[in-house]
Amino acid sequence: MGEQSYHYQVIARAIGVLEAGAGDLSLIDLAKRCGMSVAHFQRVFSACAGISPKQYQQFRRLVAARDLLRRDLPLPEVADVLQLSGTGRLYDLMIRWEAMTPGDYARRGQGRRISWGGIDSPYGRAVVMATEVGICGIGFVAERGEAAVFADLAARWPGAVFEKAEAQIEALAGAAFQGGGAALHLIGAPFRLKVWEALLSIPPGEVISYGALAQSLGQPRAARAVGQAVGANPVALLIPCHRVIRASGTFGGYHWGEGMKADLLAKEGISLGAE
Repeated sequence: MGEQSYHYQVIARAIGVLEAGAGDLSLIDLAKRCGMSVAHFQRVFSACAGISPKQYQQFRRLVAARDLLRRDLPLPEVADVLQLSGTGRLYDLMIRWEAMTPGDYARRGQGRRISWGGIDSPYGRAVVMATEVGICGIGFVAERGEAAVFADLAARWPGAVFEKAEAQIEALAGAAFQGGGAALHLIGAPFRLKVWEALLSIPPGEVISYGALAQSLGQPRAARAVGQAVGANPVALLIPCHRVIRASGTFGGYHWGEGMKADLLAKEGISLGAE
């Protein structure tokens, strides 16, 4: 048996274990069951399955969540069945996102049409933008004003054409803010995309320091770069960059204003010290 064939059999067995399990298994547990080191298992699984073991388990949960929601089960019951910590975690799970291809990124949205609108959200006035793929920008205007927030978000897509479509945006954003799930369309360099994906794993009501986030990404010396990526998050709230704080336990900065960050954390039951 060739090495590639052997690897496919091992990963098929790992997928069988995941499909049979009621909850998530850690990377260490999976690797041990397959008789591989953690690093080797991660590489082989990703190569054979096309996604990481963590992403595979998230996908399984997402499919199960959609099936349960189609049956009109109450949100708390769906979260309980999926062994999630609460409906907020279910909401985070339902967000799905698509990164631009390298070619699209290089063109910086050239020729793309982006709809936008200023809307009243449950968290205050916001500017929301969307491509045909999904939401690509959300910024809160309380501390900077609508014109400044629009200019900030639009500058990330310098080649795009912007069209005001408030009714369309209000319906799209309203569903997302109410926990109905959202498709996101993000533009960013690979490292930033990796940081933004990591932010989605921070549950509501919890916070993490910039250093700890860098450590979780396997980049313990990159806290500054991680902080820059967090600050550049284009989709406020849906990618919860407000849950990242300083190691001292103080708020740290927030692109849309520290007062807004304090409000968002307070809504999640978190109260921190001032700078």
